[in-house]
Formats: sequence, structure tokens, C-alpha cells
Amino acid sequence: MSSQKPWRERWAGLFFVGPFLLLFAVFLVWPTISGLWNSFFNTSLAGVEQEFLGLQNWREMFSDSAVWSSLKNTLIFTAMSTPPLVIIALVMALLANRTGVLGWLLRFAYFAPFVLPATVVTLIWVWIYEPGFGLVNGLLTAGGFAEIDWLNTENRAMLAVVITTVWWTVGFNFLLYLAALQGIPEQVYEAAAIDGAGERQKLFRITLPLLRRTTALIAVLQLVASLKIFDQIYLMTNGGPNYATRPIIQYIYQNGFTNYRIGYASAISYMFFAIIVVVAVLQFKLFSGSKETSE
Repeated sequence: MSSQKPWRERWAGLFFVGPFLLLFAVFLVWPTISGLWNSFFNTSLAGVEQEFLGLQNWREMFSDSAVWSSLKNTLIFTAMSTPPLVIIALVMALLANRTGVLGWLLRFAYFAPFVLPATVVTLIWVWIYEPGFGLVNGLLTAGGFAEIDWLNTENRAMLAVVITTVWWTVGFNFLLYLAALQGIPEQVYEAAAIDGAGERQKLFRITLPLLRRTTALIAVLQLVASLKIFDQIYLMTNGGPNYATRPIIQYIYQNGFTNYRIGYASAISYMFFAIIVVVAVLQFKLFSGSKETSE
């Protein structure tokens, strides 16, 4: 009996994780393998007979200027959106980390936009940016400045999308920071106050150092999320004007589901996937190195 008990426990564990493993294999492992396989064929949604192309899709991708321009737009958006989404979330969490009615009001106000769907958010901000009656241009004209067609000007459209994204998604990072702040023991601040530390010293000597791991987590999550930008750009500018805001995922979508070139879209997808993996590994190494230095 005793020798059979470990086997029963293993089968019981497999019974519980089996449904997850099945879903993981069907919806992640198989599509991943299938996508890589398709990148070597002229797979199409138009019903064309599949033909093996070898590395032809990959060679075409590296010589396609639209791939690199859309990748550049993605990196620009990531560089513009990631720092404010981390810094503003931290400031918001510090402001909301208080008791009383004001603290709960701030928490609700900061997190509420995050629960809105992308269609609602983009509709609101398209109206805000609209020339003639939009809120932003109304403030500009009231201040004596000329109106700006934000979403139809090449050097303004990306900034408009970044502002919309920060307003919409900063609430999630704020929630992570707030949870981390509430996990800091109050006794630490009481001991610092006894030693004569002021509010500024508490912030820079206690709060921010203890939030270092949370900041690393938020930075990694936000970087990956910004690299996957698609919804708000597609709904607000559709990649325009003159492809100035078209991200790499939208170009993949256009090739796969507009031009019906699934094989070529798969090749671009795996190139972009490799970039995300490299960036994530570099960030992991960077934060691991800083953690070891601090210790």
C-alpha cells in the first residue's frame, strides 16, 4: 500500500493540471508551432494551394521597408509611453496611499479609466482631439493659440495616441504600486521618524528603495504591453497619417487578414517575437544586476 501511494498522488496531480495542460497545448503550443511552420510556405486565406518557399518569406521581410518603418513606430511609441506610465503611476499611488474619503476617491478616479473598453476610450479621445469643437483645441484657442489637427498631423498623431494610452492604462500600474505601498510595514516609518527623518528622507531612503522590485515588474510588464500596441492606434488613426503611427502588429494584421498572406505575416510575427524575447531578457539581466549590486 505504501509503495502505491506516491503513484496515486502523481495521478491525482495530473488529473488536476490535465485540463490546463490541454488548453495550453491547444491554444498556445500548437498555434506557436503552426505559425512557425506557415512562415516557410505561401499559406493564404484565399484558398491558394500551399507551396513550400523555404526562406523566401524571411528574405522578403528583411528587404521590406514597411516592416522596418512600422517596427520603428512601435519602438517610438514604446519609448514615449513606458516612462510616463511608470512614473505617473508611482506619483498617483503615493497620493492615493492615505486613509479617509479622499484616498478612496483618488483610487476610484485613477483606476476607473482602465476598466473602459478600447472602443469607448478611443471614441472619447477622438472627440477631445477633434478640430472645431474638441476640448484640447478649445483650450488652445482660448489661450490664443492656433488649432492643431492632432490625429491627421504626422508629428502630432503619435503623441496624441500616447496621451490617450497613458490616461487609459496607467490605472493598472497605479494599482500594483498601491498594493506594494500598503505592504510596507508602518513600523519602518515610525522608526525613521524617531531617528528624525523627514518626509523627503522617508520617501527617498525607505519608500522608493522598497518599491524597487515592484518598479522592475511594472517596467517589464509595461514594456511588453507597449510593444504590443494595436487597438488604440487602429481605432484612432488606422496607422495614419501616411503610415506615421502604423505599428508592426497592424502591418502583420494587414498582410495576414487583408492581403491573405498568412505565411508572410507569420514570418514577421516571429521576427517581432524574437525582438520581444531579447528585450525581456535584457531587462531581466539589467534588473538582476542592479539587485545584486544593491545587495
